[in-house]
Amino acid sequence: MAAAKTPRADATRNRQQLLDVATRLFAAAGTEPSMRAIAAEAGVGIATLYRHFPTRESLVDAVYQDQVSRLTAGAKDLLAELGPAAALRRWMDLFGDWIATKNGMLETLLAMVESGEIAHARTRTELLAAIDGLLEAGRSSGELRGDVPAEDIAAALIGIFTVAGSAEHKAMAARLLDLLLDGLRVSA
Repeated sequence: MAAAKTPRADATRNRQQLLDVATRLFAAAGTEPSMRAIAAEAGVGIATLYRHFPTRESLVDAVYQDQVSRLTAGAKDLLAELGPAAALRRWMDLFGDWIATKNGMLETLLAMVESGEIAHARTRTELLAAIDGLLEAGRSSGELRGDVPAEDIAAALIGIFTVAGSAEHKAMAARLLDLLLDGLRVSA
């Protein structure tokens, strides 16, 4: 059996550049950007894009999985550098970025969830585990209340970013997130 071929350094760079650009364009777009626009913005040809991501669905899936991985790993990374309450608040901002990224790929993403290509339940479980880790660290340190489940935090975040998810409502979202965190703190 032949060993898997390691991608060339430029191919790895191109793939990451395409992922980064697609993420940025999906977050900024009200509608799905074209594959050609993503390739052009990344500074590669359309053939390079299709070599890495043969379909729009494969690109959307890669961006989506990358964002979920960043969110779940981000919770642990933030706890390593910040106190639990500060880590949770910063993670809430990352969650908002994740929600914003889905705006420009919503049509494709919804079709993929409906067809079963993306396991929505698995993503939900991973995100709830990340929130739970942040809450547990806050409970252990005495910073955060112990009576609020991760599901309530997820619902509150979805609500906040539903009403204040656009760029022009960024200040409102920040205020609402601060209010949410204040409600999670242990009373003095």
